[in-house]
Formats: sequence, C-alpha cells, structure tokens
Amino acid sequence: MPIALERGEQMSLIRLEGAIDISCAHELKALLIEALGRGRKMRLSLDGATDLDRSAVQLLWAAAGQARGTGAGFALTGPAPERVWAAMAAAGIQES
Repeated sequence: MPIALERGEQMSLIRLEGAIDISCAHELKALLIEALGRGRKMRLSLDGATDLDRSAVQLLWAAAGQARGTGAGFALTGPAPERVWAAMAAAGIQES
C-alpha cells in the first residue's frame, strides 16, 4: 500500500511509499482528513516516497496549512529523492 496512517496518542504519522499520484489521491485525501480530524500533530514520512505528482502535492499543501492553522502542527521527515523535496519546497511545504 503506497499510503499508511499510524494513529498515535500524541501524533498521526502518514507514511508515503513509491510514486504518489492521481491514482491514490482519493486514499491520500481520506487519510489526511482522518489525521486532521484527530487534532494531533501530523508527521509525514517521505522515507519511501519516490515521486509526488501535482495532485499529491496539492493535497499535502492543503493539509499542512490546515494542521498549522489549527495549531496541531505539521512536519516532514525522512530521506527522500531530491525531486520529492523539490516538489514539497516549490509548494511552500518546508521540512520541520
């Protein structure tokens, strides 16, 4: 599965694996909404991500803004290919 949500007491962790594109946008959106609804800090693990398309970046940008806006917090973690970090940086989503 390219996207997984781990629900912790203090934080929600979303793990991305492989290429995250329009084919899994619905799943990503559902897990982001669930994580945001928990009201806890959200961490996005890019360890296994190989590529992010525009739909994935847009969803992550919106989730990051929502999480930070509510004070829950949003952080990026893990080594990932430069193109993944570049896509996130171009959208204004910075490593925390």
